[in-house]
Amino acid sequence: MAWRRLDQMRAVVLILVICMSLVSCSSFKISQENFEKIKTGMSLAQVTAILGAPTESSSVDVAVFSGTVSKWKAGDITITIQFVNSKVVAKQFSKGDK
Repeated sequence: MAWRRLDQMRAVVLILVICMSLVSCSSFKISQENFEKIKTGMSLAQVTAILGAPTESSSVDVAVFSGTVSKWKAGDITITIQFVNSKVVAKQFSKGDK
């Protein structure tokens, strides 16, 4: 019975280690170097391949135009990218206090 409990605890610890690794890996994507790779006209899918999923995003649709502002945050770094009709039109990199 004790061995079974020990195996369960090992499995939980392993899952926690894997989750922590995934979270820390995604924050490495949010950097000045990767920000510089983002170019006007790129799609959200292309940006996501570079930076990972955005931390937050908001969208608005007006007639034939759709606009989205997405932010990627890690530590004191924030990358903000504006999309119009799913293409990058503007980007901003900021580093400062949380």
